[in-house]
Amino acid sequence: MPREKRKYIIIAGSIMSGLGKGILTASLGRILKSRGYSVMPIKFDGYLNVDCGTMNPFRHGEVFVLDDGTEVDMDFGTYERFLNISLTKNSSITGGRLFQNIITKERKGEYLGRDVQFIPHLTNEIKKWIKKVGENTNVDIVLVEVGGTVGDLENGYFLEAMRQLKEEEKDNALFVQLTFVPSLSPGEQKTKPTQHASKVLQSIGIHPDMIVCREDELLSKDAREKISLYCGVEKDAIFDDPKLLTVYALPLALEKQNIYEMISKRLNLKNKDGNLREWKSLVDKIKNPKKGMIKIAVVGKYTAVKDAYVSVREALVHACSHNNVGFILDWIESTDLENGNLKEEDIKRYDGIIVPGGFGKRGIEGKINSIRIARENKIPYLGLCLGMQLMVVEYARNVCGLKDANSKEFNSNTPHPVIALLPEQQRIAELGGTMRLGAYSAKLSDESNIKKWYLDSGYKEVVYERHRHRYEVNPEYIDRLKSCGLVVAAMHPDSNVVEITEWSGDGFGIGTQPHVELKSRLENPAPVFLAFVDAAIKKSKKRGDLKK
Repeated sequence: MPREKRKYIIIAGSIMSGLGKGILTASLGRILKSRGYSVMPIKFDGYLNVDCGTMNPFRHGEVFVLDDGTEVDMDFGTYERFLNISLTKNSSITGGRLFQNIITKERKGEYLGRDVQFIPHLTNEIKKWIKKVGENTNVDIVLVEVGGTVGDLENGYFLEAMRQLKEEEKDNALFVQLTFVPSLSPGEQKTKPTQHASKVLQSIGIHPDMIVCREDELLSKDAREKISLYCGVEKDAIFDDPKLLTVYALPLALEKQNIYEMISKRLNLKNKDGNLREWKSLVDKIKNPKKGMIKIAVVGKYTAVKDAYVSVREALVHACSHNNVGFILDWIESTDLENGNLKEEDIKRYDGIIVPGGFGKRGIEGKINSIRIARENKIPYLGLCLGMQLMVVEYARNVCGLKDANSKEFNSNTPHPVIALLPEQQRIAELGGTMRLGAYSAKLSDESNIKKWYLDSGYKEVVYERHRHRYEVNPEYIDRLKSCGLVVAAMHPDSNVVEITEWSGDGFGIGTQPHVELKSRLENPAPVFLAFVDAAIKKSKKRGDLKK
């Protein structure tokens, strides 16, 4: 029996940025996957960077890293967490990559003397890329998120390519407009911004098949009728994207509005039964945890922008959901522990402390101080990338007696460089895409406690986690650290790179050179986070905050 022709769903945002196109894209994918369809998300970002690697977290949020080492927008983390799949660089289209490809082809003479133009050369490049991803992955449906906002100069050529794609694919392509409907006061919804945004789309030849509305209150009948009338969209094709306690509830909210039926009608899909029961069970545990709440502190450098640590927070959500426990998360700026704005007693009240990744000297001593407090007071500790390196620095200073031990990143003249540049990093001049990036193997030690958590989660003794770093534990100090009681829980099988460290004794402390948070999914939490949450629950019970 011949397979149905591949379908394309294009999602674009109008009026303003930050509406949650990535969450909507991932939610549509989750719904389609629950109906038995295979999906592949693609995202276009208009910036001229080739990738996200050199972007400041304060401006752009978290840099997400894929298995193949590609540094991408944080929306890719949302895709993977919702769809429980691993993506590749082919799903990331940036303006920089597009223009780089075009110029490379022009220099090779591939345009046969033609003058190279936005139309047709650039738009053809975009359509070819999207179709090739569908062919190479052999999926049923390709989801395309258009970054930026309708009307932006930097995504105009991409929207033109999407117009052409929809025209070529006819009934096999669907265009979704995500908009915002403000309320000046309760019951006073304003649809005029959405009307104007739709006219901008229509002026470039795009007529949305569906409109999804972010709002402060559910659409009134009058607002829905106005949007339908002025935007030329059926009332049944207008959907609420309401305020929710957790983003993972959006697929359930859209499913309740029969959004699949509208998608299947427009794309001529089979009317398959869906099954989001397991997803709903996990969401219910996020919304109404039965075991109470644990208190977690994240001691970071970019706490003013919570999106800089979004994968850390989501990995906690996943691990806590599987334990049917909630969490209170406090963001602690590490410089406050350096300048005295926070005292040791302020840190001791937590059931767990996390020190995430980062770059640069600012706030480092504050992070080290928080690690010491956790170790001395047996507060469960989790260090991620830089957090693992500083765990080693703290241990070297305060347990091994190596005064002034440090990382060469922060003090090139330290007498004890327990953290040093990876050998392959020492001759690199360019910054973009040159770190140790992507999935590398780590062999778990029999002496470690974390091995059990990996094995119980279905992993083997060699695991693959994602990296983004230039520095490592200095091999010259490994024996000294081990002799003082630091456990090397995992190493790269073919080198001396330390991947995971643990504190010995009865206090829970673990540091991971890889960013283990990047592979955590709601349906498949990161084993390290499961172990950390378990330890935090035990700490809370010991305090008497949770029921034993």
